[in-house]
Amino acid sequence: MASFKAFLNSPVGPKTTHFWGPIANWGFVISGLVDMQKPAENISGNMTGALCIYSGLFMRFAWMVQPRNYLLLACHASNETVQLYQFSRWAKSQGYLQGKDDKAVSQ
Repeated sequence: MASFKAFLNSPVGPKTTHFWGPIANWGFVISGLVDMQKPAENISGNMTGALCIYSGLFMRFAWMVQPRNYLLLACHASNETVQLYQFSRWAKSQGYLQGKDDKAVSQ
């Protein structure tokens, strides 16, 4: 009980934005995971690129802020991974990325 009370009143506990900000940001990760099932033609390259930049910047913020916000860092690292995967799907669907097999077929 004492450890829960200590967490509750800590600088990164549920009484702070250091806790609720990352919890809200997990929505981006969940949304990206759900979008993996949708056709690549529906992906917005601009928005996905913006989310990659956003998560990259906030990973640095989460590392530099005091106290360090590991929950926010994990959230944005996860989102960066999901968005980079989505961006690669978009790039392949637009013809920007070709696999070795695709190059052999086109020649």
